[in-house]
Amino acid sequence: MRYVSTRGNAPVLSFEEAMLTGLARDGGLYVPETIPAFTPEEIAALAGLSYEEAAFRVMRPFTGDAFTDEEFRGIIARAYDGFGHAARAPLVQLGPNHFLCELFHGPTLAFKDFAMQLIGQMFETALKRRGDRVTIVGATSGDTGSAAIEAFGGLDAVDVFIMYPHGRVSEVQRRQMTTPAAANVHALAIEGDFDDCQARLKDMFNHFEFRDRVRLAGVNSINWARVLAQVVYYFTSAVALGAPARKVSFTVPTGNFGDIFAGYIAKRMGLPIDRLVIATNQNDILHRTIATGAHRKTGVTPSISPSMDIQVSSNFERALFDAYDRDGAAVARLMEELASEGGFEVSQGVLARLRDIFASGRADEEETAAQIAATYAATGEVLCPHSAVGVKVAGEHLDPAVPMITLATAHPAKFPDAVEAAIGMRPPLPKRMADLYDRSERVLPVANDLAVLEETIEGLIFA
Repeated sequence: MRYVSTRGNAPVLSFEEAMLTGLARDGGLYVPETIPAFTPEEIAALAGLSYEEAAFRVMRPFTGDAFTDEEFRGIIARAYDGFGHAARAPLVQLGPNHFLCELFHGPTLAFKDFAMQLIGQMFETALKRRGDRVTIVGATSGDTGSAAIEAFGGLDAVDVFIMYPHGRVSEVQRRQMTTPAAANVHALAIEGDFDDCQARLKDMFNHFEFRDRVRLAGVNSINWARVLAQVVYYFTSAVALGAPARKVSFTVPTGNFGDIFAGYIAKRMGLPIDRLVIATNQNDILHRTIATGAHRKTGVTPSISPSMDIQVSSNFERALFDAYDRDGAAVARLMEELASEGGFEVSQGVLARLRDIFASGRADEEETAAQIAATYAATGEVLCPHSAVGVKVAGEHLDPAVPMITLATAHPAKFPDAVEAAIGMRPPLPKRMADLYDRSERVLPVANDLAVLEETIEGLIFA
């Protein structure tokens, strides 16, 4: 299995090389050269398996010779051992033909744990074999950072720096990043929004002298291994509802497009997905793109669903790469327009291809709060604001003939203020995290400036 850049001008890499590299040197994102196809019989055979065994079977064709079967099974077992539910990604029925896939039973109570716990174990295995050490720098709108710090904290082969937008994450999200005591992890509070954090991350990857000097690696969803790990729960939830004998649809609350792109990969692999519905909050660039063909930044407005407060959806580049028949030069031109002019228009043919795969919708602040209240009243299920965005949009796309699965991306206790405002009840943290508000914080405020950031990171690495 080989991996190519979406901009067509970077070395072709193996899975292990692509995983450890993160962003391609031409600024693009790595994707598989080919997508393995599963037969209906192979999909049906996933029924009744443990999540770990299903994960092994779904991901193994993508990893090449990076790990032996025994190594990879061990990596998967360690990754999901700390989850708080035996099913890992259980389904809950919300209404007729509408199901919630709970992805918040991991160590940091968000779907990011599925990928980050796995990639932490893969990095550790690969780096120990190589005798290498790397510097991981990540940008987060809230959940990726805490998941990365949890997954990589205390590991021998990495230093971890997570940039988050100061004042624009929930208190629980912040404390999950700032209270871990492991000496190899560092939380950096950046003045700006998530797009600023993500832009500085890409700047570091494109500053090759710095990148090589600190052996920079990335674990944002620019890293293909992150996307791959998320493909698994599409298979397990669909099979639980009767796939491949029946089609299923998914609604995915998303800002950076990585989680729903994983669904697209599952569909390409042969999973009978009818519709993939993009659910956005008021920062709705992805919805506007599907609706109009115009992909244009309009500024980030803070919301009660902060993990989706994004206007530069990095993983959308991967979807464009396929929609433009894998023309790397065309994708590079679009990304240059996005950087220099704030947006671009996709051609009518490409828009038609995107609409063949993706539908979309949005929920504003009032609609999100109303959905939290309505779901609680009807089912007793307490939704986080992001999951509520998904449930609201899913309701607009329900088909009585096709089960709809909405991905519940975070535990409601991560966003207690928004939930309490909607239903009058403050959701408690799980027992294992009950002392979070009592733990001391460790955070470093840093200016939104590339040179300052690089100097700060190098100072901590080489101190």
